[in-house]
Amino acid sequence: MAATQLPAILVLADGTVAHGKAFGAIGTTTGEICFNTGMTGYQEVFTDPSYFGQILIMNSVHVGNYGVKDADIESDGVKIRGLIGRNLEETYSRKLANGSLEDYLKANNIVSIEGVDTRALVAHVRTKGAMNCIISSEITDVEELKKKLAETPDMDGLELASVVSTKQPYEMGDKNSPVRIAVMDYGVKQHILHCMVDRGAYVKVFPAKTALKEVNEFNPNGYFISNGPGDPSAMDYAITTVKEILKEDKPVFGICLGHQLLALANGIPTFKMHHGHRGLNHPVKNLVSGRSEITTQNHGFGVDPEAVKKADHIEITHVNLNDQSIEGIRVKGKPAFSVQYHPESTPGPHDSRYLFDEFIDMIKTS
Repeated sequence: MAATQLPAILVLADGTVAHGKAFGAIGTTTGEICFNTGMTGYQEVFTDPSYFGQILIMNSVHVGNYGVKDADIESDGVKIRGLIGRNLEETYSRKLANGSLEDYLKANNIVSIEGVDTRALVAHVRTKGAMNCIISSEITDVEELKKKLAETPDMDGLELASVVSTKQPYEMGDKNSPVRIAVMDYGVKQHILHCMVDRGAYVKVFPAKTALKEVNEFNPNGYFISNGPGDPSAMDYAITTVKEILKEDKPVFGICLGHQLLALANGIPTFKMHHGHRGLNHPVKNLVSGRSEITTQNHGFGVDPEAVKKADHIEITHVNLNDQSIEGIRVKGKPAFSVQYHPESTPGPHDSRYLFDEFIDMIKTS
């Protein structure tokens, strides 16, 4: 809690109103409300490009009590549109921290509200579903806030990947490596890249709308389709690129949005989930090995389960044990696979990092 605070207001699209105190930047922000159930790793969550366009409820009671650190990031800055917490802490205890959450949110111009009953709010979103919301620490008229909220576009049909993608290609790893991976950046997390580089790969990251002809000038022997924000069905350019990549018959690995794009490129539709999956403890079963994994997740769209089951050319490899949603697929007859969750798991358990090993081994043996 900051030393001096202005009042702040949260208004949801269904008319729900919550009053609290301002934290971070002073102003007004809108976006789709969502929640994360993780108790740690808040800085990695805030900087995940997949959260772009969303206002985040942190379900944990205390957020910010270990400060922020320059190394604990997944992109070049905070990507959430706003933050909702019960207790957002200015004071922190970690000696290695570079500063407070309050200063970090101010530096990134993130409008936040605290003093809200976040567990009741999460229960409300779980019941009513994802919807747009507005936070303001400068406007006190609820009716005016409702008018501004009505102007906010819905996430359904919104293309955001090209907004968060790199503007220029860049490279990571050993240039002499025999494993060369082209990364299609639709909002890639930095630790995904590290998980490939740490396994000896040389990666080149390309802007979202890069033509495959230009990508292939890098002479890759594998392709990675990244995570990212927004509605995958609105990304015609990316679906076309993935279709072209599949014709190369080289190893392909997709994560989260990349999983959805791989499905769309194979004629499998996606859909807007009721409230999505976001947290560090989602159970997933690997149908190939029979083992279960505790996974990190962040997605508001999913792959149509009935369409996958009817597709003769697609194998379901992973399912969510909470709701049986599709968490992994493989294209039959091609070295292409994907998962809905985040095996790099920053933050979260490392149960699923074997998938990077499988991808690297697939490249080496292809």
